[in-house]
Amino acid sequence: MGRTPTRAKLAVNETELNELVRIMNSRSESFAQVSRAGILFSYYNGQSITRIAKDYKTNRPKIERTIDRALGFGVIEALDDLPRPGRKPKITDDAKAWVISLACNSPRNYDYAAETWTYSALVNHISSHCEQEGYECLSNIGKSALHSILTSNRIRPDKVTYYLEKRDPQFEEKMTNVLCVYKEVEIINNNPDVAQISVTVSYDEKPGIQAIANMGAQLSPVPGEYSNIGRDAEYKRLGTVSLLAGINLHTGKIYPLVRDRHRSREFIEFLMMLDEEILSGLKIRVILDNHSSHVSKETKAYLLTKPNRFEFVFTPKHGSWLNLIEMFFSKISRSFLRLIRVKSKDELIERIYKGIDEINEAPVVFRWRYKLDEIQ
Repeated sequence: MGRTPTRAKLAVNETELNELVRIMNSRSESFAQVSRAGILFSYYNGQSITRIAKDYKTNRPKIERTIDRALGFGVIEALDDLPRPGRKPKITDDAKAWVISLACNSPRNYDYAAETWTYSALVNHISSHCEQEGYECLSNIGKSALHSILTSNRIRPDKVTYYLEKRDPQFEEKMTNVLCVYKEVEIINNNPDVAQISVTVSYDEKPGIQAIANMGAQLSPVPGEYSNIGRDAEYKRLGTVSLLAGINLHTGKIYPLVRDRHRSREFIEFLMMLDEEILSGLKIRVILDNHSSHVSKETKAYLLTKPNRFEFVFTPKHGSWLNLIEMFFSKISRSFLRLIRVKSKDELIERIYKGIDEINEAPVVFRWRYKLDEIQ
């Protein structure tokens, strides 16, 4: 004779039944929840505990515990582990607060040379000073416990996040002015019938482009043997050049000037190039930053020789990200300047001009895509 069941039947409403089926068929839920949902579903359908244990390749006590939790606390609650009382925490809240205070201060405040904490250094400091501070419970603290305390308070003393401080009191005003210029350019570009009285150029310098030469021969990939380009680990620095560049926001054309430096004389040379390239009678509006060469006596003297020809729109301090030419600099850094090797500085200059000529063959009109309220 079979054993007479002593446990009550499982009462499951339609919502709970649908949830059991969903979890049983889920690929994202934990293995424990999927197993428990299947156990409860099988028991609800009348299968014996022995049969369920065989199906799930486990023992009867485990099946019985799951069913008893469902009978006592409910079907959905039985899918998760019940809270356990556990041991009384060894590290007190006061001790944790002291640890957090240490982590929020620089090691230099405690006469260490380091700028930021490492977990090892912080553990050593805590172990050495916890008793005199009255926190003996921290005497055996390890990296794991320290990590648990810090992460629960979202503190990472070993990491640095950089931010950009607004140091220009007229930041919003200047930013709005730049964005209004972009909006005007967009209106002109979208309405070719509108009479154009100015050309807007986004300008900046990209200094420090390195001319680097290989010391050994560069090896090409070999099918089946070497998948990558091979280079000698040693290289030779041949100097640097600066790229002064502007992008016509109406046509996408790039105006490049490569020189060793980017002083006032080079900037004036660039303005002279714009004056020759752009039709006379049109005002040249230049979006640029507050570099000293842009407002120097030499620059002002040149502008006086070209009255009503140029108009400067300055980005705010620490607001170079508002200048669209930065997108172009990012583009060339990820394209023809990436991993570049040359035999001389002259070759580097030649290849920069060649790369920009290739871009100008299919120019891209850069557009500002964010609204003022989205930036604020």
